[in-house]
Amino acid sequence: MSDLIHLLPDSVANQIAAGEVIQRPASVIKELVENSVDAGATTIHVIVVDAGRTSIQVIDDGKGMSETDARLSFERHATSKILQAGDLFALHTMGFRGEALASIAAVAQVELQTRRKEDEIGTLINIAGSKLTRQEPVSCPVGSNFKVDNLFFNVPARRKFLKSNATELNNILTAFERIVLVYPKIHFTLHHNGVEMLNLRAGSVRQRIADVFGKQYSQDLLPVEVQTAMCKVSGFVGKPEAARKKTGCDYFFVNGRFMKHAYFHKAVMKAYDRLVPEGMAIPYFLYIEVEPSEIDVNIHPTKTEIKFENEQAIWQILSAAVRDGIGKFCEVPSIDFDTQGQPDIPIFDNKSFQDNYSAPRVNYNPDYNPFKQSSGRSNSVPNQWESLYEDFEQRGTTIEMPLQQPSLFDDDNIVEPQSATEILSEKSPAHYQYKGKYLMTAVKSGLMIIDQHRASIRILYDRYVSQQDGHVITTQKLLFPETVQFSPSEAVSMNQMLPELTNLGFDLADLGGNTFAINGIPAGLDGLDPKTLLHEMIGETQAPANTQLSAVNSQLALRLAQTAAIPYGQILSNDEMESMINDLFACTNVNYTPDGKAILCILPQGDIEQLLG
Repeated sequence: MSDLIHLLPDSVANQIAAGEVIQRPASVIKELVENSVDAGATTIHVIVVDAGRTSIQVIDDGKGMSETDARLSFERHATSKILQAGDLFALHTMGFRGEALASIAAVAQVELQTRRKEDEIGTLINIAGSKLTRQEPVSCPVGSNFKVDNLFFNVPARRKFLKSNATELNNILTAFERIVLVYPKIHFTLHHNGVEMLNLRAGSVRQRIADVFGKQYSQDLLPVEVQTAMCKVSGFVGKPEAARKKTGCDYFFVNGRFMKHAYFHKAVMKAYDRLVPEGMAIPYFLYIEVEPSEIDVNIHPTKTEIKFENEQAIWQILSAAVRDGIGKFCEVPSIDFDTQGQPDIPIFDNKSFQDNYSAPRVNYNPDYNPFKQSSGRSNSVPNQWESLYEDFEQRGTTIEMPLQQPSLFDDDNIVEPQSATEILSEKSPAHYQYKGKYLMTAVKSGLMIIDQHRASIRILYDRYVSQQDGHVITTQKLLFPETVQFSPSEAVSMNQMLPELTNLGFDLADLGGNTFAINGIPAGLDGLDPKTLLHEMIGETQAPANTQLSAVNSQLALRLAQTAAIPYGQILSNDEMESMINDLFACTNVNYTPDGKAILCILPQGDIEQLLG
């Protein structure tokens, strides 16, 4: 019997590794830009065509490579970052695995031009599917120039399941932002299909944040700076008023490496307890510096997960640092007890006051008796008063209820309605509002309780969806148009959503430079900030689940309805309550909001009788 176990060819092994390292075009840009940073580059240019499907090019002015190093760099586990296992605990570079270039070359056509400063001529290498097709001398500037064409050309299944260009471009921008925020001293540019999307000059961290996300973020940030023997925490956190439903701007960087850490995220949000509403998020950009020997970054090929030796202690330091930053912003002036040189406050003179002013007097008739008959207004009871209440029952205040009802202690003692016809039969014209939150009205089967905020969400949602389907659109023009600036990734989503936003009643104009003018908003949004509303709507639609157009449209309509809905605590007249109930039962689903929350319930008559019996 022949042997069954054998070594895989390098090309097959590289394709297997590429499945983990190179997931999409954004992964290629991340690996190549990180290599440029490790090479000491001061200027890095990224050029993308068709969101990375057709071409990705990364040009830097780093150290470059010799002819031998250029060829060896495409071999698996070939790296200049580490020499032995102990070096994994003293990392000062972004890369260390030696798998990136081999994985890229296994699933794409790669061309490399590189030259060192001390060399007179550079090296050109062409590789396709892990096979070297050309290597020759070439004249080129100092540094490296990687060009990756036709990503996944030999893995058609992976290429087929790439997302739309807008989605892949958003992923590229996200990966690019995570790198540029760590290295503000490096000049970065990003071009897509010949259009410059980012041109980030070297500067400070705060200036880099403003260049990427807009000047508004820079105005809403508070500095954080704490240094201890265990770690150093620096960066910026948002002011409480900068809270949003979804920010997408929560960044942790550990020793210059982006990190996702849900535990540390709770430490930041813990500092904002009772300062922001529940469910709101705060933007933050926090840089943590620890000894490399106290962390382990060799957890996942994407290197976004990090294990800490003293995680609990760093959590406490992080939370205290954020609280300190917020405390300085909200600092209350101390009371100054030094009154030297201050003007004298006159002392109240009671005797002088009594001499000049007299107390007010009230005149009254001591002989007045309210029960004594007078010649004026009569307090007698009118005759035939019973006639006033003859048609009382006919006006609908008393409704016959069924006698057989479920027990109060059954699991389904609050009955969910089955149809609008059943509920509306013998509905009372008089309604009651309980604590500005619930509407209560009598129906045939019992007492119906409606959540007024959720009912308003369902009514507005159906209205906005009908507008998207081509019905009448009502736009309210702004007297003074406002401008709103987005980050590059938000601007991509904004351009994609522009037709749907127009169908909803927004009047927006692209001014260039990721800036839009708001000329009109949907009618009924008076008093709302359109800038914040657009940011939150974009944040909702940028979630991974909202990739289909129908999901985006539904999410836009829901977010708009949640913002414009009648809030809890608003007092409604009986006519307004009647109108809301009628509008609710004209909706497609009267029982639940679009996000699955119950709108109404019915308390059966039998249960009420048991409570009072």
